Amino acid sequence: MATKKKATKRKARRAARKTKTAGARIRGAWSDAVAAVTTAQANLESEVRKLLRRNRISTKDAATMLADVRALADRERRKAAKELRARAAELQARVQKERKVAARTLDDAVRSALAALNIPSRAEVAALTRKVDELSRKMQRTRR
Repeated sequence: MATKKKATKRKARRAARKTKTAGARIRGAWSDAVAAVTTAQANLESEVRKLLRRNRISTKDAATMLADVRALADRERRKAAKELRARAAELQARVQKERKVAARTLDDAVRSALAALNIPSRAEVAALTRKVDELSRKMQRTRR
């Protein structure tokens, strides 16, 4: 019994992962990338500290190296964030364009379906109503 429940929970988690939105996936990938860069930076700093302990480099050299690494990591983060924003903007523009195309296609399909079923459009009903009103007014004038 317990294994069936676990299997069901696993399936639900997999399904939830599959239904993530694009934004959630992008945020997840970004946080993973930031974590990887942060881990790499921490590893490099620990290696520099080990070199310091072994007296292979001076503290001044180690400080310079760490400052350079931090500056490089910050530059790369900013560059990646800028690129991500640019790609997100491109994606948003493409989604907007595709949405307009889909809306036009849907409108055309609805119009053709209404025409095939011989159902009048709003404009046709409004024109017909105007004509009926006009004829009603003319009939009332002739009765007087």
